[in-house]
Amino acid sequence: MTAFNRSCISRFRQFAQYSTFKKLSLPSQTIKSILSSPKENDARVSVCGWVRSVRKQKQVSFATINDGSTLKGIQAILNPEDAEKLTTGACVELKGSLVTSLGAEQNKELQVDQIDILGACDGTYPLQKKRHSMEFLRSIGHLRMRGNTGSAVLRVRHAASEGLRDFFRDNEFTLTNTPILTANDCEGGGEVFEVSPINCKDRTEFFKKPVYLTVSGQLHAEAMALALSRVYTFGPVFRAEESMTSRHLAEFWMLEAELSFINQLSTLLDVAEASLKESTHYVMRTCQEDLEFFNKWVDKSLMERLMTSVEKPFVRMTYSEAIDVLQRAQDKKEKRFEFPTVWGSSLQTEHERYLASEYCQRPVFVTDYPAHLKPFYMRANETKDGKDTVSCFDLLVPGIGELIGGSMREERYDILKQKMMDAKMDLDDYQWYLDLRKYGSAPHGGYGLGFERLLLWLTGLENVREVIPMPRWAGHCKY
Repeated sequence: MTAFNRSCISRFRQFAQYSTFKKLSLPSQTIKSILSSPKENDARVSVCGWVRSVRKQKQVSFATINDGSTLKGIQAILNPEDAEKLTTGACVELKGSLVTSLGAEQNKELQVDQIDILGACDGTYPLQKKRHSMEFLRSIGHLRMRGNTGSAVLRVRHAASEGLRDFFRDNEFTLTNTPILTANDCEGGGEVFEVSPINCKDRTEFFKKPVYLTVSGQLHAEAMALALSRVYTFGPVFRAEESMTSRHLAEFWMLEAELSFINQLSTLLDVAEASLKESTHYVMRTCQEDLEFFNKWVDKSLMERLMTSVEKPFVRMTYSEAIDVLQRAQDKKEKRFEFPTVWGSSLQTEHERYLASEYCQRPVFVTDYPAHLKPFYMRANETKDGKDTVSCFDLLVPGIGELIGGSMREERYDILKQKMMDAKMDLDDYQWYLDLRKYGSAPHGGYGLGFERLLLWLTGLENVREVIPMPRWAGHCKY
């Protein structure tokens, strides 16, 4: 290495360690920053946002302006002539003085002396100062985030992703990007969307083979974890399910984490529990106003439930123990389930909700499911009492059911290959996945968290269509 190169490297290291940049100065402050900053009375400010409501009176008029940075926005005081210029939904810039509010709803308000209409709004604007139904708001998805519920959901959504990101960064996980287009069906259920260019006569002409929208980034994340030790991915996934339930979408977001060098399922449970608690706590710290709104208007037990989930350890039980609990409940006349609860059967939504909401009354891990209920990649346990199980878990949370699913991955080449053959999978298509077990395999595991279901948990809302900006489900792909 030349003396010049050594000098460049030295300068680079010093620059990277000690240099800082000034915070970007944008033309206007958000309402949140204006209200939270220690400005004195009569401080000159400029507020940009959308008119939520206008109250016109003879002597003085009031308008509520919101830019999405806070739940309530800011109240503006105007003379009657200026108020006549404002209509609900219009985009405006208001300039004036920040003064102490005499009302109980806010500490400060804006005494306006200049109005600029940035975008006029006519009388057909559908959002008015009243409570709208979720169904109506869903029909105007391009506007519903201007309302209290829609904007609060987006702020909580942002905070939840920030909390997860901080957790994984602090625990030395590397964020990776797995493909959206894939030749593999990770779950093996066949509920995939096939992709082909619109101008190709043969659906396989472009890629020379069938290609699908991903249902999970897990298999690719495993390849990265077997090089970087700890990785996570966060992005959209797609399921061609015709389910119309409140828990399913055709396009949704999934956080998936993979860890190498872990030998016990309990370690994976520790990580899953800690990541959920850290994200929940982060939202509680940064979105208090929004959570209070949801606690008042959506779920009056929300804040108490979130506090309990953070303060108390999650319950852990095996699938066999869960079946025993459900069978005992089944024997009670007041707890009869529609679906049977015998060993080897799938847990239905009613079973999951009973375990989390009534029996445990907090999140519960159910582990070691029967092998025939789970995908090929899950690590096989030693057979006990003639029952074949795999080292896996589902995290069930009150009111929702399954939120997280994960497992130890089968790292043994011969066993994995046999499981794939038993499942009648094309080994040529998955040879790359088998190669990971030939070339320096390591014990590893991972899990996936449905992000929209996490948002249901954090807001108390009941339908995943309310917590994603532009929902897609069977028969519906508007916008």
